[in-house]
Amino acid sequence: MAVDVVDINCDMGEAFGRWRVGDTDDASLMGHISSANIATGFHAGDPNLMDQTVRLAVEHGVAIGAHPGYNDLQGFGRRKINGTARELVNDIVYQVGAIREFARRHGATLQHVKPHGALYMEMAVNPELAQQFITYMRVVAPNAFVFCMAGSATERAASEAGHPAAREFYADRDYDESGSIVFTRDAGRPDPAAIAKKVVRACKEGLVTAITGKDIEVPFETICFHSDTLGALDIVRNMREALIAEGIRISPISEIMNEKTRRHA
Repeated sequence: MAVDVVDINCDMGEAFGRWRVGDTDDASLMGHISSANIATGFHAGDPNLMDQTVRLAVEHGVAIGAHPGYNDLQGFGRRKINGTARELVNDIVYQVGAIREFARRHGATLQHVKPHGALYMEMAVNPELAQQFITYMRVVAPNAFVFCMAGSATERAASEAGHPAAREFYADRDYDESGSIVFTRDAGRPDPAAIAKKVVRACKEGLVTAITGKDIEVPFETICFHSDTLGALDIVRNMREALIAEGIRISPISEIMNEKTRRHA
C-alpha cells in the first residue's frame, strides 16, 4: 500500500475548566492537522471549551469530528464502564449531538465520529456495540465517517452497512502483531524524528514494526496522534515536514474520499 494523500487527525479539547493535560495547547496544534476529534464532555471537555475548539477548527479550515467517550472524567475515559450496548450508544448520541450543534453554530458540519479511549477499544472487539453504533450513524449521520482500526468490529459493522469509515494509523502508539494498538496510560515523550520515520514508512510501504519486532501490514486513510502526548507540537511538525518532503499531501478525510470517488466515476 502506498498513499499520496493522507489525513492527519488529533484528539482536541481534552481539558475541563481549568484542568489541562499535555504540554501543548490546541491553538498551536490546529494549524498542523486536517481533522479534529473534539472531546464531547464525558471524558473531557465542557461547553465553553467545545465552543472554543470548534471555532478554532473552523478558523483553520480543519474538519470537525465528535470524540465521545465513557462517562469518566476522573479516569479520562480510559477505564471501561460496563453497560448494555444500547446504554453506551445512547451516551454517544448525547455527546455527538453536543458537538454537532456547536459546529452548526459556527457554520460547519460534522465530518466524522471517533469514539475515545477505552470505548474505542471496547467497540473494536464488541460486535453488538459496533453494530448498534453504526445503526445509529446510518439514521442520524449517514454521510459522517466513522474513524476506526483496520480489522476491528467497528470497521466490519460499517462495511456491512455500507457506512463510510476511515481506518487509522497511530503515529504515537505501538502495535502488537494482530494490528491492534497497545493500550497505555502514559506514552512518555516519544522521539518526534522516529515517529516521522515510522509514519513515512507506513505511507510508502504500508508496514509498521510491532512490539515483537515483526513487520505487519496496517491499511489506513488517516493518521492519528494525541494532543496529550508530551511533545505533541514537535511530533506533528516533524511528521508533516517528513510527509511533505516525500510528496505526500495532507487533506481532510472527506476531501480525500471525494477525490477517490471522482477518480473512479
